[in-house]
Amino acid sequence: MPTIGFNVESIDYENVHFKVWDLGGQSSLRPYWKCYYEKCSAIIFVVDSTAIDRLSVAKDELHSMLKEQELKDAVIAVFANKQDMEGALSSAQISDKLLLHTIKDHTWNIFSTSAITGSGLDAGMKWVANQIKSK
Repeated sequence: MPTIGFNVESIDYENVHFKVWDLGGQSSLRPYWKCYYEKCSAIIFVVDSTAIDRLSVAKDELHSMLKEQELKDAVIAVFANKQDMEGALSSAQISDKLLLHTIKDHTWNIFSTSAITGSGLDAGMKWVANQIKSK
């Protein structure tokens, strides 16, 4: 289920304390994303791997975010979600559609995930935690 609005949660994972802001992706909410950029160490950008028609907008929003000064040091983890669903694009296909290979000034990685089964979530969170610890 997509996020409607904004949610905040504190999580301790791999000896890293995360303050997680879950920001809804609806067009009416995107202008408010900037309010949460300050002191942001990592972005977990979740895309629906079955919503091929929305990947162009996701690409534009991601690349727009990465131009923001407050996010210059943030690492990027893309979660290609819904990998358990029929017709889902692979993480490699999502990477191509999002033009991740063009991101040169941020450390990034992409993970095949399923919020339903939990597949890939641990690997993605571990990578983010390790990136933050290594700074």
